[in-house]
Amino acid sequence: MTQQSPETKMARLLFLIIILAAVGQMTQTMYVPAIPAMSDFFSVESSYLQAVMAAYLIPYGLSQFFYGPLSDRIGRRPVIIIGMVIFLGGTVMAIFSPSYEVFLLASFVQGMGTGCGGAMCRTVTRDCYNGTDLHRANSLVSMGIIFSPLLAPVLGGYLSSYFDWTASYYFLLLFGALVTVAMMMFFTETLPPQNRRQEKVWVSYRYVVSNRQFQGYVLCLIATFAGIAVFEAAAGVLLGSVLKLEPTMVSFLFVLPLPGYLGGSWLSANLVKKMGNTRVLYLGMSAIVLGAVTILVPGLAGTVTVSSLIGGAFLYFIGAGVLFPAATTAAIEPFPNHAGTAGAVLGGLQNLGAGLATLAASMMPADNQLSLGIVMIVMSFIVMVSLSWVRKGQQHDTELLV
Repeated sequence: MTQQSPETKMARLLFLIIILAAVGQMTQTMYVPAIPAMSDFFSVESSYLQAVMAAYLIPYGLSQFFYGPLSDRIGRRPVIIIGMVIFLGGTVMAIFSPSYEVFLLASFVQGMGTGCGGAMCRTVTRDCYNGTDLHRANSLVSMGIIFSPLLAPVLGGYLSSYFDWTASYYFLLLFGALVTVAMMMFFTETLPPQNRRQEKVWVSYRYVVSNRQFQGYVLCLIATFAGIAVFEAAAGVLLGSVLKLEPTMVSFLFVLPLPGYLGGSWLSANLVKKMGNTRVLYLGMSAIVLGAVTILVPGLAGTVTVSSLIGGAFLYFIGAGVLFPAATTAAIEPFPNHAGTAGAVLGGLQNLGAGLATLAASMMPADNQLSLGIVMIVMSFIVMVSLSWVRKGQQHDTELLV
């Protein structure tokens, strides 16, 4: 039997991780073009449907605090299977929801399930790689995952146009079932029994969270992702309900910023060897600030313009694509023996923060892009503060060594 090359093994592993994470990414954004139809079906204001993303993201983040340490004890594969079964149950519940309240509960259950993918996509790469290989793996995962939110709103727009809003959830049910079968058949456990941790959960968490570098990078990732999530939640309302665009046009405009993330991830992987991780991070931060300002300025005049909304998001997504693999690698690399716990904290807080941000945004006025611009500016400021916090910590550590 021919032995697989390292490149082939990496490609197979990353493909499985990407499609696992894609289930969660598609669930987060696929319903966006159908917001007007869902608003009519459930007899609620369109702005209320921003809470759907919050109802999904909050358990998506919280569940990772459970999946990560559990995977350090029983392995990655069983955790993935458990999470996907929960997701499939939540999706069936969403399809047959008789009311808005039940649909929110179904979204909550879906998020509880797909949290396994959020935790494992960071953990499994740390199990297998170090240093620049880890950064490369994280960049490839980021680039691969971006195709799912590229596809999801477009597909959701066409499905809602030709069928009804439940068609997207029937698709998610089928896709989730196929991914579950693929993980059961082809995913090889990356944490051997001899490397599994049996220490108390709070000990593992204290060890990881007490690291100042980890604290700073986690805060950076929370703020960056929160800006993306708020844009995704608000864009559907602004384009569909304020500008009254057709679902297919909404889905087309919605995905235009996402290639910026793809390009940013590619830049991150290729520039880190030339510029170093710190300069790459500051490059990403600059793009995020510029994108947030572009969205805010028309909002100050009380307007919504497609060019500023999509153009600003494109710049912000470039910065996010640069930041995510660089910050994720720097945050998780110091914990080879606590990868599950570190991945859980990283993913859990990142998505919990994004969920809370979208929940807050759903309570703000949505008749122009001012609220969105304010939230994204605040997130950009937090990114600047967090990177400054890390840099001061590194300087302090250097002074102690001297």
